[in-house]
Amino acid sequence: MTGSAALDRLLRTDPRDSGCGQAMELLDVYADLLAADRDAAQRYPEVAIHLAACGPCAQDLAGLLAAIGGDAQERWNDSEVAT
Repeated sequence: MTGSAALDRLLRTDPRDSGCGQAMELLDVYADLLAADRDAAQRYPEVAIHLAACGPCAQDLAGLLAAIGGDAQERWNDSEVAT
């Protein structure tokens, strides 16, 4: 990514994005909601927006969901396609 492309992406950041810090604080809760088949994105929209934009945080969530097991990972993947 060039410097100007990185700047463009930063400037396009959704103002509702929670940022990495808040997303990390809520990531276990978010994963638990997904595992319980609850609408985590509706409860924490700012985290959902962040996870859609931040690859490293999304990978951390994927790891938590893999550890939880069940179909939580599939539900999250489906919700990502819908957004």
